[in-house]
Amino acid sequence: MALKGKAMRYTATDTDFAAKIPAQNHELNAVPLDIRRPLEAILEGLGYSLIELAVSRHKGSVQVKLVIYNGAGAIGTDDCSKVHRAVTPRLELLFERQDIYLEVSSPGVNRSIKDGAEFSRYLGKNVRCYCTDITEWQEGILESADKEGIVIKTKEGNVRLTYEIIAKAKLDN
Repeated sequence: MALKGKAMRYTATDTDFAAKIPAQNHELNAVPLDIRRPLEAILEGLGYSLIELAVSRHKGSVQVKLVIYNGAGAIGTDDCSKVHRAVTPRLELLFERQDIYLEVSSPGVNRSIKDGAEFSRYLGKNVRCYCTDITEWQEGILESADKEGIVIKTKEGNVRLTYEIIAKAKLDN
């Protein structure tokens, strides 16, 4: 399987959900299904979900970056090592006779939320959303997420934000 040009990026998403999010600097579902689906199956079998997958070429090698998540809590180095060991043989089959550089990481404490499907994974967490209608950050605890938007609990009470007005969103400490 030959890769050419820019990095391909996949962000785990429900296509109806993603359609409501303003386009950002990545292409949803750009990584071919024959790469993405086997990796998702391996991760699901281990109890993780794939949040982000980027595949690129760099100096003759294939670089693969996985961002993983589990609903139970923090991702540690043992989790990343376990996924690395499980995914490497599949990548070697997919990219035969090519050097592979694999990076496995957690979403991170201050992760930028890249699409609507991610909000449901972070219920109960602190988030900051920059909204285009009021041009300021809304901060609070993520109470709920659905196909139209989210509800965050702020100091002033619950606030409903639709995806159309969310320009940026981040997990907050």
